[in-house]
Amino acid sequence: MSKYKDKDSGVALVSFNAKWISWAHTIVAYTAFVSALAVGIHLHYDKIVKNQYYGYPQEWFPSVSATIGDRYPERSFFQLFIAITSGPRFALVALWYLLTARPGRALPKFVGGMGLFRTLTCGGWTYITSTDDHDWHDIFMISYLVATIPWTIGCIALSPPNAKAVRYRKYLATAFFGVIPFMVYFFIQHKVHRVAGAYTTYSFFEWSLILFDVAFDAVTALDFDTFEIIVKDTKGLSNGTNVPPQATAMIEKEKDRATVGLFDAKFTWSEVFDTAAEVYHGFVFWSMLTSLGVVIWYFPLWHMGISGYEAFVMSTISPLFLGIKPIRSLVINNLRVFHSLSLAGLLAWQVKDPVYRLFAVGFGVSMSCLAWAATLFSEAVHEARLESRILAWVVGLVLSSAIKFAWQTNNPIWPIMHAANGGYNGTGLILGVLAIWRFTRKPPLNTGAAVSNEQSGSSVLAALGIGGLWFGLHSLLSDTSTMILWVWEGYPVRGPLSAPHGWFTIASMTAGLLTGIYQPKLVSTWAVYGLGCMGATVLTLYANWFGYYGALVTAFYLMAIASPLLTVAARKSPATTFGLGFFVYNFMVLFHVWVVAYAFVPGGPLVREHTDWVMVTMMLLIGAGVFNLTSLNARHRDTPKPVSQKQHRKYHTLALVAINIFFLSTAYKRFPTNDYKPYHEDSKVMTAGIWTIHFSLDNDMWSSEYRMRDLIKELEVDVIGVLESDLQRIIMGNRDTTQFLAEDLGMYVDYGPGPNKHTWGAALLSKFPIMNSTHHLLPSPVGELAPAIHATLDVYGELVDVFVFHSGQEEDPEDRRLQSEYLSKLMGSSPRPSILLSYLVTKPLKGNYNTYVSETSGMHDVDPSDWDRWCEYILYKGLLRVGYARVSRSTITDTELQVAKFVIPKADDEKAQVATLRTDQEARNRRVHETEVPEGWRFPALFRGNGVRGHRYHVFNAPRYYKPS
Repeated sequence: MSKYKDKDSGVALVSFNAKWISWAHTIVAYTAFVSALAVGIHLHYDKIVKNQYYGYPQEWFPSVSATIGDRYPERSFFQLFIAITSGPRFALVALWYLLTARPGRALPKFVGGMGLFRTLTCGGWTYITSTDDHDWHDIFMISYLVATIPWTIGCIALSPPNAKAVRYRKYLATAFFGVIPFMVYFFIQHKVHRVAGAYTTYSFFEWSLILFDVAFDAVTALDFDTFEIIVKDTKGLSNGTNVPPQATAMIEKEKDRATVGLFDAKFTWSEVFDTAAEVYHGFVFWSMLTSLGVVIWYFPLWHMGISGYEAFVMSTISPLFLGIKPIRSLVINNLRVFHSLSLAGLLAWQVKDPVYRLFAVGFGVSMSCLAWAATLFSEAVHEARLESRILAWVVGLVLSSAIKFAWQTNNPIWPIMHAANGGYNGTGLILGVLAIWRFTRKPPLNTGAAVSNEQSGSSVLAALGIGGLWFGLHSLLSDTSTMILWVWEGYPVRGPLSAPHGWFTIASMTAGLLTGIYQPKLVSTWAVYGLGCMGATVLTLYANWFGYYGALVTAFYLMAIASPLLTVAARKSPATTFGLGFFVYNFMVLFHVWVVAYAFVPGGPLVREHTDWVMVTMMLLIGAGVFNLTSLNARHRDTPKPVSQKQHRKYHTLALVAINIFFLSTAYKRFPTNDYKPYHEDSKVMTAGIWTIHFSLDNDMWSSEYRMRDLIKELEVDVIGVLESDLQRIIMGNRDTTQFLAEDLGMYVDYGPGPNKHTWGAALLSKFPIMNSTHHLLPSPVGELAPAIHATLDVYGELVDVFVFHSGQEEDPEDRRLQSEYLSKLMGSSPRPSILLSYLVTKPLKGNYNTYVSETSGMHDVDPSDWDRWCEYILYKGLLRVGYARVSRSTITDTELQVAKFVIPKADDEKAQVATLRTDQEARNRRVHETEVPEGWRFPALFRGNGVRGHRYHVFNAPRYYKPS
């Protein structure tokens, strides 16, 4: 401190350099963490290094949360110094704003606001621990991490022309964000794979985040050196004076490179609203397009074959009408009207009759395709406006995928959603109306009088490229879990998981789209096309992480080539490029359904199980578009004219950043806890069930996940096999019901054979850890493929095998015979206690039943006296079966839910083993009254009599119980 006489202002009583604010913040913040660590290691070492799976010596270094958490006195040390840190922290944020604020600039205000928000949220997760309130602790923590992104990027963008400070900020920001993937990886190794020592490695990365985070803010000491706390700027830096122009230019260029130029555009709320409207309108388009297949699929499901309603798949070819000049002029001159008509697809949720709901969706999709094609054509004469519309269309897909992830693969504005199952249709419709009003506020530039002839090239080749592109985007990228499930092969986990790793798909999509916008000629080359083909090949042929690397390359390429292909298509006849393009897309949609639905469609056997043909055709179609691009590029070798206004790029890039942040926040909340408990752990009982869920569409065409969840929870089912569960195709909405059920019910999940295995799906959900699982495709020389899962569960410390199986259809008896022999041998090969949860398509005690229940398999029927079955069966061996019930389905599906209760004998309990395995069928199946079994072994009374919501114990009208010995 010092007293001095100022020449301009007289005497200042006290002054000190503002850099000491930064140093105070840095020292006290580090002291908070280091003091807690030192005290914790000294007093509670064994406790703070121990986690839910391991302790010392496997884990030997504590995590941040364990160190600063609940133990006294280290928690007190931490909170005391963090409280002291708050003063310098608020001062640091205020000084940074004063240093960077300029008249007319909004960015300093935004960054300052983020700094203030981070400080408040830091206090939130500091003083509310996960033990106090887990949800609020997570909310504050996520908010803090999310706010760190704009704070970090904004500080770099606003850095004064100080080369050393800019360099340090770049290094520390790179280190901070570079550590996060490694930290997530080792957390997954600990949480999912339970690898000993992984949490210690994770802890080192977690502590490094703290070091980098505080160090990043410590760099302000280099900038605050120009401030004295009165406060007065002694060098005029805050006014932008006294800075060498050459140095300023060099530093500004460095800052621009570090922030990808996001902040050099002038901020206006008008541009923000325009971008939000464009992206949301693009999201609405993808929402309607992805819903069309689902509402069509409902009809062949109930007809068990071609219904005629499949013709609505052709709703997308409406741009063909733009080939008629008067219609083209009518549409282009009334774009607001036609875009508004497309909202019929959102309004469809109000239509209760499934047929008329399909009509509404088909009309909405038709109007949307027509309006979007006309919009791109009308904007083709203005490069910047065309690019902005294309970005809106494609960024809308990224937003759609992110929204589906947040809603566990359903879209909240689909016509199969409503308030009862998580829908936000009314909100989505209102926002859609507002978005269209904003989207169409500028008049069209080309009123449609003539087709542009400013460039050569083939309209047909452009159309083929659009068809292949649209199919690739829809089939592979409309849900982030689709390609992850392509490469899924069961437990132990050897590849990506849908919840924590879906963001990698979004990140690849984002990177691809931005590359295509900024380097269109680069991505239009044959070399990059070859890279895309390699990615598609790896995705198709390989599994686990290597297959997923191919998926990421494919995602990058499809998004990168989207802008160049759409730009060329917009400048040709829209009737050809988009009309024919969507027709080719429709052909591909049917093609990729035919490969699994071959048993129900004419000519299906010709393409049976040929997803490889689908992928080759897709890439060849895109290749036709690339050929057109390379031809055009060869004719126009001159340097392309730059886009006249690049503001829209910055705003759409920021929109992509916001979507990625939203996705990461959702992924954090969806991260699996893997600490699931069975319903009756004290009674050591396991309740197992089998249910054919009919692709998660109920009888009234509503998505049925919520209703399924309620029944499974209320029946207290610990292990359930679900069949007809593979929804990862365009015609089924690219959904995954098992994600919602597993996360909401707290269960481990094995999706079963993936979408590229050409089955209708078989999945397993379990409250017990899945130690190992293998997937099988049973012999099916004629009919549909029969999927099976063979999983080993850790049930109260004993290993139990569970088989989930869906037999082939009734029309193919030889398939079913071969499948029964295969599965019988598979079950017989297991020496462990086993359960079969199955759909067998056979009558009790007859035909193939005697192969499943045989000496070869060693399996027993859960109740041989139940004569009313045809499809669903539960078999078992090596277990004490104590209960069995059949529960009516209501209107959820076409098949009831069957459940059985088992007690698992200990390996050394010889008496129980003998009692279970004896061949005296009459003694084994002797029934007893409910009062003769312990209360923990009984089924819920909720479903007696009339039951609830249409679910009740039926056929027997009550559960059956059996004497276990």
